[in-house]
Amino acid sequence: QVQLVESGGGSVQTGGSLRLSCVVSGYTDYYNCIAWFRQGPGKEREGVAVIYTRGGRTYYSDSVKGRFTISEDNTERTVYLQMDSLKREDTASYYCAAGTNDGTTWNWQTWYNFWGQGTQVTVSS
Repeated sequence: QVQLVESGGGSVQTGGSLRLSCVVSGYTDYYNCIAWFRQGPGKEREGVAVIYTRGGRTYYSDSVKGRFTISEDNTERTVYLQMDSLKREDTASYYCAAGTNDGTTWNWQTWYNFWGQGTQVTVSS
C-alpha cells in the first residue's frame, strides 16, 4: 500500500505563490509516478502535473505550464508543487496521487490507485 498526505494549501491573492507538499510512504514498487490533480468548484478533476520517480521526467497541463513546477526530494519522499503567478481559476482542492503509466496519458485518473485527502487552494483578487 501507498499513503499520501498533502499540505501547504491556503488563501492567496492573485499573482501570489504557494508550495504544496505531498509526503509519500509505503512500497515504491506500486507506482512509477506521482501526480497532482485538482478539482475546482463545479468542475471535473483534472491533472495538473506529474513527475516520474526514475529519471525525474515531468509533464504539465497547458493551463499551468510555465507557472507551476513539480519536483521531488527523494530523501524526504516528498513531492512538491510550486505554484507561482496564481490566478483565480487555480482555486481548487489539490490532490496528489501515485500510479503507473508511460506518460502518454499521464492525466488519466484511471492510472492512479492511491490518493491523498486533498488540500484547498483559494485565490482571490
